[in-house]
Amino acid sequence: MAIGSICPLNFPILAIEMAITRKPNAQYNVAEPTSLSVRIAGQARRRMYDVFLEKTSIQPSETLLDVGVTSDQSYESSNYVEAWYPYKDKITAVGIDDASFLEQRYPGLKYRRADGRQLPFADASFDVVHSSAVLEHVGSAVNQRRFIAELTRVADRAVFLTTPNRWFPVEFHSVLPLVHWLPRPWFRRLLRGTTYDFFAREENLNLLDRKDIFQLCSGLHGCAVTVESLRLLGMPSNLLITITKRSTASTSS
Repeated sequence: MAIGSICPLNFPILAIEMAITRKPNAQYNVAEPTSLSVRIAGQARRRMYDVFLEKTSIQPSETLLDVGVTSDQSYESSNYVEAWYPYKDKITAVGIDDASFLEQRYPGLKYRRADGRQLPFADASFDVVHSSAVLEHVGSAVNQRRFIAELTRVADRAVFLTTPNRWFPVEFHSVLPLVHWLPRPWFRRLLRGTTYDFFAREENLNLLDRKDIFQLCSGLHGCAVTVESLRLLGMPSNLLITITKRSTASTSS
């Protein structure tokens, strides 16, 4: 199922904006804050946030864990859940970066520095768990499966994740077109030793498609898993994953 498209824009412009600066920031991104690609990403995150609210039906009284907050403050839509979710005292933000500034910026919010693959919380500690654009950065499929399992373990009711769709023509982090469609070993070999070497390493970037997501979630028991698409230029650009606990429904697309 596809979820509403972002306003149409010229695809070639994205390819032209191939990273004015190629040193990745804390968001694993090379695009300039004022670039077209970042503005498009901001629109996408706003739509993702709306879908998150809709799919989880999170209530004002419920607790929310956001896994993968960043120390980067250069993008307007950085840490968008912390910025947009109105009930700051219900949010616990977790990340491997030092994002402690969030506690000062959003009074009531709690920050913990931790790795999403090994969260320092008991089972079912939070009503809802959210994580956006982190899954592709946790490494191998083994680590990605562990990451999803950890988010599900600490969630009492629902988990919502987003990740770029591998088959969108532009790779969002490097802003390179098409090369990520190559078999993964070829893609990594092509980028290795270039100014894009950071993205050649699996621990930094491991893109996924719908089939991959269902394989990663196949070990989750007592959960219903849905994967939907956010569209850009009529093509699925991002995958939106909802995991609902306490359900006897089988995993479905």
